[in-house]
Amino acid sequence: MLDWFTALVLGLVEGLTEFLPVSSTGHLILAGSLLGYSGPEAVAVQIVIQGAAILAVCWEYRRLLLDTALGLRHDSGARQFALNVLLGFLPLAVLGVLFKDAIEEHLFRPVPVALALIIGGIVILAVDRREGSATVREVKDLTPLTAAKLGLCQMVALFPGTSRSGATIVGGVLFGLSRKAATEFSFFLAIPTLLGATAYKLIESWHLFTAATFPMLLLSSLGAFMTALLAVRGFISFIANHSFAAFAWYRIVFGAIVLVTAYYGYWGR
Repeated sequence: MLDWFTALVLGLVEGLTEFLPVSSTGHLILAGSLLGYSGPEAVAVQIVIQGAAILAVCWEYRRLLLDTALGLRHDSGARQFALNVLLGFLPLAVLGVLFKDAIEEHLFRPVPVALALIIGGIVILAVDRREGSATVREVKDLTPLTAAKLGLCQMVALFPGTSRSGATIVGGVLFGLSRKAATEFSFFLAIPTLLGATAYKLIESWHLFTAATFPMLLLSSLGAFMTALLAVRGFISFIANHSFAAFAWYRIVFGAIVLVTAYYGYWGR
């Protein structure tokens, strides 16, 4: 059962990690395992509160999103931006619908998450040094072909612990985007991805929730929104003057700790 403390912790964890390249889903799985909250309802809650976190991006970039929506009929730049987001969103959406049950059944566990954290950290370290070769400095300069490639990169995030934002950012840097452009595009891709996943999971898992669950789900969602807003602003400010190396080392060290403690029976396998 979801209690108040668990709901608050999950919300804070989700908001702090959703837009950083450290895997929010992986952290939620680990937090739930540590707190003794797992199973179908826990998976549903983890996915639903991601929708609250994405509202922070909608708020932070509300002017750009509104201008894009209003300009779709007469502004070619707005249409290309919307097309790019659609092209980046579709691959993960299709693959997620096809394989979500198998993924939730076999990979929503601490050990697979820890392995993905470590491998992802190593990849980020290897790619991070390519910033100097960036040819695309702003999201508005992204081509549809590159957006589609980033959509394929985002598919890797179906493996919990990989990080949706991390996969998009790494792919962006490899394809010539600056860190800032890759990070912001990962934010925009999150809007249809997470809102769609939240809506789908709510419809599919409505029967798992009781009347007592909703107040705690609201608390968790509020915590996710507030902390995500701070995380988005802080992350953009951080990458203006720093590389992603700190996040990569965090992933590697944290993943190693989880593997060691799992070996000694502190986590479920």
